Amino acid sequence: MSKSIMLQGTMSNVGKSLLVAALCRIFKQDGYSVAPFKSQNMALNSYITSDGGEMGRAQVMQAEAAGTEPLVLMNPILLKPTTDIGSQVIVNGKVYGNMKAMEYFKRKNEFIPDILKAYNTLKSQYDIVVIEGAGSAAEVNLKSGDIVNMGMAKLAKSPVLLVGDIDRGGVFAQLLGTLMLLDDDEREMVKGLLVNKFRGDKSIFQSGVDILENRGGKPVAGVIPYIYCDIEDEDSLGDKLENTQVKGVIDIAVVRLPRISNFTDFDVFSQYEGVSVRYVTKPSQLENPDMIIIPGTKSTISDMKWLRESGMESAVLKCAGRKIPIFAICGGYQMLGTHISDPFGSEGGGEIRGMGLLKCQTVFAKEKSRCQTNGHFLKVKGVFSELSDKKFYGYEIHMGQTVTEEQTLLSAGGAYNENIYGCYIHGVFDSPEVSQTIVKALYKKKGLVYDGNAVDRKAYKEKQYDILADEVRKNLDMKLIYRILNEGV
Repeated sequence: MSKSIMLQGTMSNVGKSLLVAALCRIFKQDGYSVAPFKSQNMALNSYITSDGGEMGRAQVMQAEAAGTEPLVLMNPILLKPTTDIGSQVIVNGKVYGNMKAMEYFKRKNEFIPDILKAYNTLKSQYDIVVIEGAGSAAEVNLKSGDIVNMGMAKLAKSPVLLVGDIDRGGVFAQLLGTLMLLDDDEREMVKGLLVNKFRGDKSIFQSGVDILENRGGKPVAGVIPYIYCDIEDEDSLGDKLENTQVKGVIDIAVVRLPRISNFTDFDVFSQYEGVSVRYVTKPSQLENPDMIIIPGTKSTISDMKWLRESGMESAVLKCAGRKIPIFAICGGYQMLGTHISDPFGSEGGGEIRGMGLLKCQTVFAKEKSRCQTNGHFLKVKGVFSELSDKKFYGYEIHMGQTVTEEQTLLSAGGAYNENIYGCYIHGVFDSPEVSQTIVKALYKKKGLVYDGNAVDRKAYKEKQYDILADEVRKNLDMKLIYRILNEGV
């Protein structure tokens, strides 16, 4: 009979996503079939499954750790913020519509049947389902109709591990305060506490463990150290989006748009020796990079307006004038064109002039394009001419449809003009021969030679999942975890 265990946090960014991934990997290593599950996720990083469904990348990462195919069942509701008070609501991998926060809050119980159907399907197919909560388990003002924390635990009849982040301070208040704010029946569902991101000598914290167990009445299932492994961030809370990266021999600057999406597209470049990836928000930070990337966005027109008003557009155009190569993905590709319009209000409506670096025009449609894809680069000129005929793979997620007068970049579309390149393919750089070709070209442009190996992104991620799982296993009471799993609630 299938089992489940749920991780809930004392607040956002305590490390729930990575700990779920770690448990998925550990259970897989122990011979079980495992699936991650998050009933509702709010994120701009999303992925397209093999059957064309859209889901959050955090659950994709966890599925990879579990060694199983990502399915929209693992994330039945995805909220993609389009404004500060509204989101595009995706249910079972398909766009349901745009809703303001209050409307969604009032209607979210309507989606419980979809959540239960997805969860029960996973339970029927896997030995263990590892469930992730969202934000804080004790948002008392939002408890009514909760479908992602204790509300989900009750629906799933799943035992809960409560995670606190000691690195941010106040871990006693986090864990004990959260327990105090839970109702009696909810508190009973919490079977263990986890202290995450500990730095230093754990033996010094033994008295802290005793305090938590005595006052909380729950066993501490583990004190997990701050783990140094390279695994995808869930969303824009990640530290790597701060402009703190030391410049490498090759300096890649990514424009950090206000509603940046799928920034994991560029992680592969950080794995190359001598290459740095910086995220910039101000013209003064751009300086003189070797390559500029304009990423995807959930709100192209709004972010194009920001690009113009912030002065970033002018700075990028000056770099283009100096022949610095620019590569743009999805929404960034749309911004490179001459005009963008949203007649149906797919992302808020309106129209705007683009940067004019490519002769392209984009019109947003009512339906979203969602598919996995693969193919090859066509005959390419400019600094990245060696990309010609190189194979790529990836996926598309976009409302806009782009018509171009430029030369076509890929067998799947896109466009280029001299050193300006754009396409819709997320993950296009993950192909080892694509990323290595770009790195070699950037070295060559500086009169240098890159003689390192190509990065196998998939193999690299597999190694990182093992590092994560090994470190968590060493610091987790696995006998207790299995007892909690087997006894349930």
